[in-house]
Amino acid sequence: MNLRGAIAIFTNELLRFFRTAFGSILSPVLTTSLYLVVFGAAIGSRMDPSQFGGSTYGAFIVPGLIMLTLLSESTSNASFGIYMPRFTGAIYELLSAPVGVFETLVGFVGAAAMKSLIIAGIIMLTAMLFVDYSVAHPFYAAGYIVLVASAFALFGFILGLWADGFEKLQIVPLLILTPLTFLGGTFYSIKMLAEPWRTVAQFNPIFYLISGLRWTFMGGSDVPIGLSLACTVGFVVLCVGVIGFIFRTGWRLRE
Repeated sequence: MNLRGAIAIFTNELLRFFRTAFGSILSPVLTTSLYLVVFGAAIGSRMDPSQFGGSTYGAFIVPGLIMLTLLSESTSNASFGIYMPRFTGAIYELLSAPVGVFETLVGFVGAAAMKSLIIAGIIMLTAMLFVDYSVAHPFYAAGYIVLVASAFALFGFILGLWADGFEKLQIVPLLILTPLTFLGGTFYSIKMLAEPWRTVAQFNPIFYLISGLRWTFMGGSDVPIGLSLACTVGFVVLCVGVIGFIFRTGWRLRE
């Protein structure tokens, strides 16, 4: 293992984030704050706590908002991080260097996940200013957040390899990922839905991720935590397999 190469890629990507830290952090924090003000305070005061396990509506949507940020930031950071070397031609230096697939993933995916974790931590602190919430299982919450950030950083890495233009980097996050997140129970429990929409919602993979994080915060969710964890781990394995295939065949790397 070329540890020095992995650290070099990781450090370079993380420094790029800190160079634009103000804009990178301000946007998701401001967006989350607006959600908490509009939904948590204005609408939440009219909600019956019994519908949300006895907690306030503001506390109920905090895990969903954190998941919304994790998915979007992990995907965009990783996709942009690997796309730029392809766009500038620097990818050939990486391919010719003594750096394997593992070191490349540690560098690019690790940095993208770390950026998302930093923003998620700031959002959790910001949410305390607007709503009173607690974390029922702090250890599991930290581990699950890291797992989800890594999973979608891997997904973003694949997206960055697939895209052949800047506009394609936004197609999947805007037209697929964000709608699925909003429809996956970010602002509501699927128990509040009538049939057939309740059944339809269970085919949304993001629903299981949000339910898993909500379980770590509230101690309960719409589906068992084991199912949420299995879906997340399965997604990680799938992404790693796809990336391994890409590096073996050189698809999109040597074009």
